[in-house]
Amino acid sequence: MSRIGRIPIKIPAAVKVEINKESVSVSGPKGKLSYNLKPGIIVENKAGEILVNRSEDTRELKAFHGLTRALLNNMVTGVTEGYLRILQVIGTGYSAERVGPWLKLTLGYSHDILIEIPEGITVEAEAVPRRDQGALGVQSLIRVSGINKEDVGKFAAEIRACRPPAPNFKGKGIRWLGEHVRIVSKAGTA
Repeated sequence: MSRIGRIPIKIPAAVKVEINKESVSVSGPKGKLSYNLKPGIIVENKAGEILVNRSEDTRELKAFHGLTRALLNNMVTGVTEGYLRILQVIGTGYSAERVGPWLKLTLGYSHDILIEIPEGITVEAEAVPRRDQGALGVQSLIRVSGINKEDVGKFAAEIRACRPPAPNFKGKGIRWLGEHVRIVSKAGTA
């Protein structure tokens, strides 16, 4: 049996779970999410906990057993707490700002990059002074939040892909908050 799949998911008091044969819907204070079940995966609500089982021990169902449990747990967490990814924009002249339903990135290219913010995702951009460079260094922080973990991570990765940190140019670019970028010196050694 799947180690992850057999762990029960506790349902908080503010969360309502609706289970059908083909889908599971989870609603809470932050919103509502649903998931379509694979045939052979059985989901039950017993004593305030969600239990995930499988009908057979085939290789495919074993894989979906743990996956389904993890996705349902992410849904419960998303509708109660939500998810947040924070990105840093580091570089001279690099900035980020929200313009209506768009995120405008200035990243040293000949043009600005406009990314449309998908529905269900909240984006905030702010300029913060960098401590390591005194008053001259300013970086932008981009906060991507939402209730669907997959959508938040996918959109944050799309933003980061616009200008990943460059190890040979003082780490300029967009990186995750707390990400360490190993800087390569001009001589070729770190």
